[in-house]
Amino acid sequence: MLSSFTLADAVGLGAIAQSRAESEEMPLIIQVRHGRRIAFMVSLPGSQYDSENWINRKAAVVEKFDTSTLYQKLRYAERGTTFAEATGLSTAEFAAHGGGLPIWVANVGIVGSIYASGLPDVEDHEFLLDCLRELQAAQSL
Repeated sequence: MLSSFTLADAVGLGAIAQSRAESEEMPLIIQVRHGRRIAFMVSLPGSQYDSENWINRKAAVVEKFDTSTLYQKLRYAERGTTFAEATGLSTAEFAAHGGGLPIWVANVGIVGSIYASGLPDVEDHEFLLDCLRELQAAQSL
């Protein structure tokens, strides 16, 4: 959980993610939203065109359920079903795969979100968590 999340923080988080991904040569598309406004987006070398579609579908899950996309995937897998089967939502519009996280501010709630697409879904998720931890550490200074 962050202490604040301004538009400048959203752009800064995007820069953190881009720098991390470039240093490890990750073929990602990264997007950060402040509220529902796209504050930052980058397509890195090796990323795939359809990854942008994945981000939009992951965003639909985060915005509808206020949880991470990986949480939604695992929630239904533990019950022996899938997100699509359990919710009846179209996989053409919703993607419950790792790589989408809501951004929370203490005593405020959800104020934005961050997405990555291009790695296996758990790796997309872990990458985003690392980026959020870096921003959180910077805010603690």
